Parts: sequence; C-alpha cells; structure tokens
Amino acid sequence: MKLRKVSAAAATALVLTLTATACGGDKDDNGSDGGSGGGKQIKIGIKYDQPGLGLKEPDGTFSGFDVDVATYVAKELGYEPNQIEFVETKSADRENALARGDVKFIAATYSINDERKKLVDFAGPYLLAHQDLLVKADSKIAKGTDLNGKTLCSVTGSTSAENVKKDIAPKAQLKEYGGYSECIAGLQSGAVDAVTTDDSILAGFAAQENYKGQFKLAGLKLSNENYGIGVKKGDTATVDKINAALEKMVSDGAWETAVKENFGPANYKNEPAPKIGNIVQ
Repeated sequence: MKLRKVSAAAATALVLTLTATACGGDKDDNGSDGGSGGGKQIKIGIKYDQPGLGLKEPDGTFSGFDVDVATYVAKELGYEPNQIEFVETKSADRENALARGDVKFIAATYSINDERKKLVDFAGPYLLAHQDLLVKADSKIAKGTDLNGKTLCSVTGSTSAENVKKDIAPKAQLKEYGGYSECIAGLQSGAVDAVTTDDSILAGFAAQENYKGQFKLAGLKLSNENYGIGVKKGDTATVDKINAALEKMVSDGAWETAVKENFGPANYKNEPAPKIGNIVQ
C-alpha cells in the first residue's frame, strides 16, 4: 500500500513537470509571436561591419543607429535588450533570411524599392539617406564635376561609382575595393580622392575616433535612399507594430538623440525623420 502511494506521487510530479515544460518551452527564437518578454528572445538582422549604423564591437557588443532603432522597436514589442539576438544579415541574403524565418525583422541600411517590395514588407521609413561623397577635410571637391580627373572609390559590385562616372563625371577614375573600410583607408592615405555611397554610411565611418576631423561629406544628395525595416511578406501585424514603435521613437526624441550620437561627430546634416508608413521608392 505504501509503495502504491509513492508511485502515485511520482506520477503526479511527472505530469506536473511535463505540463510546466510544455508551457515554459514555447520559446520562439525569431519572436514570431509578437513578443511579451518573459524569457523569450527575438532575432533581429543587422549589419556587423558598418560603423555608426550596425557594428559588432571587439567585445561582442553592438553599436550604431540601426542597432539603436532595432533595440527601441524590440522594447516596444515586449523584449528587453538582453532578449535580443542580433544576427548578421548581408545585403544579398536579407530577403532569404526573412523568408526562412531566420529573423523577425531587419534593420540594416535596407533601402526601400519596388523590387524588394515584391519580396518583403517594409515598416518605416525611419531614415532618408542620400548618395554622397566623402573627401578629405581640406579637399577642394565641392560638386560632382570636380571628380573629373580624380580617383573615386567604391565597393566592388556597387553601382554608386558607376552612376557618378556615367551621369556626373565621365573623366573620373574608378577604383574598387572589397569593403568600405579599404576605401576609407585609401582616402586617408591619398590613394583615392573621394569615396561614394550613402551619406549615412560615410558619416558613420567619418565619425569613428580614429578618423575624427579628417574627412567631410560633400553634401551632394545624388539619390534618395529611404531606409525601411524589412519584415516577412504578409506579416502586416508586425509592420503595424513596428510603425507604431517608430512613431513613438520620433515623438519622444529618441530618434534625434540616436542620430546625433551615431553621426554627430561627422557633422552629418541629416534629413528630418521621414513620415512613418509612407512607403516610397
């Protein structure tokens, strides 16, 4: 009789354990339930190699404007900073990462355009950037045509430099490197006269301590680049939640603070916060 009581107690404990496990183990790694904290995590796609925007620091922490925006949005979705897992999403894999469900959303200098809107949904835009030139602080380059006879650097595979040569400075000499860090180093050494890509990316590099005061943005505004937060196609509920979070970030001043902290040292003359929910190319 005593043995039977022990077995019943053990069975009851086992049932309780299994029930607790079933309830507590509902951890969705990409935060697809919308998030409410409570031990869950959310995976967010960012860049790891863009100072001022998305950078993985040597100590494993993350910094940059995109990181600040993503952290604020995640907080509004119910996730504390220690519940965020930042996942590196390279430009060529952003759409696939969302389609696979690898991440809940992506904040990674993700310019909104018609081709991308066929594959993903966007919240935002949360920053209006422009293609620009970064030159040395004492450079006489003040307009696009000044690049004629000069060496212009961009990253291999980018169309930025080609567009400048085709439409603005046909006599510019193009030099391509594997990454923007190499272009910036070339600018510093004098191997190139200017670097071109989005002004936000250029400002992020120029704001770094080891480059402070050495470079300036030409302020040419050669294109409009509306950065949006990418979400899996069809997930309109998450788009709506992120838009609400972005509107709050702008209204409470956190957006402006993030801009100044990440781009301020480069004297980046940012555009005002775009109208959230106004998805344009």
